[in-house]
Amino acid sequence: MNLPNDIMYNASFNKDASFEGVFWMGVKTTGIFCRPTCTTRKPKPENVEFFSNTKDAILKGYRPCKVCKPLEKLNETPKYIQEIITELAENPSLKFKDYDLVKRGIEPATMRRWFLKNHGITFQAYQRMFRINSAFKKIQQGETVTETALESGYESLSGFTESFKNVFGVSPKNSKNQKVIDLKRIETPLGTMYAAATDEGICMLEFTDRKMLETELKHLSKSLNANIIQGENPHFNSLEEQLTEYFEGKRKEFTVPLHFVGSDFQKSVWKILMKIPYGETWSYAQQSEILGDSKKVRAVANANGMNKISILVPCHRVIGSDGNLTGYGGGIWRKQKLLELEGAILF
Repeated sequence: MNLPNDIMYNASFNKDASFEGVFWMGVKTTGIFCRPTCTTRKPKPENVEFFSNTKDAILKGYRPCKVCKPLEKLNETPKYIQEIITELAENPSLKFKDYDLVKRGIEPATMRRWFLKNHGITFQAYQRMFRINSAFKKIQQGETVTETALESGYESLSGFTESFKNVFGVSPKNSKNQKVIDLKRIETPLGTMYAAATDEGICMLEFTDRKMLETELKHLSKSLNANIIQGENPHFNSLEEQLTEYFEGKRKEFTVPLHFVGSDFQKSVWKILMKIPYGETWSYAQQSEILGDSKKVRAVANANGMNKISILVPCHRVIGSDGNLTGYGGGIWRKQKLLELEGAILF
């Protein structure tokens, strides 16, 4: 994507996140290079140059900025946090207290800030949600409430019941009609994503910086009458494995089950999206024609925009009739990267 320097400078000056991954800015006076969203003071236009990748910036002699860390994946979960999340997934009854974090060389306040920023809850609350999610599934499978409470690490049945009620609004004994949507952060070369899944399949896969993310989560919860809770789901294993193969260029089709949540019209549009072959691009007009009504171009475009399952339902393969890349919830730069990965030929 060849952009004029003034557009890139203004994007950097305004910390425009939509340009993440499109360019990196080298500052001649300091010898460092930054992301477009770096919070450091912006230099004068004559003191910068731009690069389309980090490798070229390094070869030119620039060092990565210590503030915006341009060599790290966007919104990537720190390794030490990922290790703890993995341990919780393997054993939800674990309880990491501040003392345990300090022993690992982790500052509890840092942990708290990261979870508040990325999950909207503290680390302690995250652990409780993880335990309650696991306990809920055990009760659904027929285990007794008392047995589940003890296995989940609760010291008293009353404490377990209170935590359960705080999440579901009902006691464990009255939870048979309750439903859960599992939520998990996963890492990809284009940034961190949120995956959501039911027993039926993946119902959401979005980049964590998508502006409509909160709205989508609320829509999922309301539509399925279910609580969205951090937790594991068998479909997540298949999803992560297939996404890894996709980004390595080893997979062209996904087989992980999907759970579409939307109107009948939206579902029909999303199913057409899945017919677009790997490495090809269609226009909204082509989609409309296949749908059977060439006049519904705008309605089709709106339905594409409401797609909650990125990459697996490839709305990134739809471009404007003039061949230009059009809006994409994950950012135009990601759309371009995905098409480049697939070797797509733009018509």
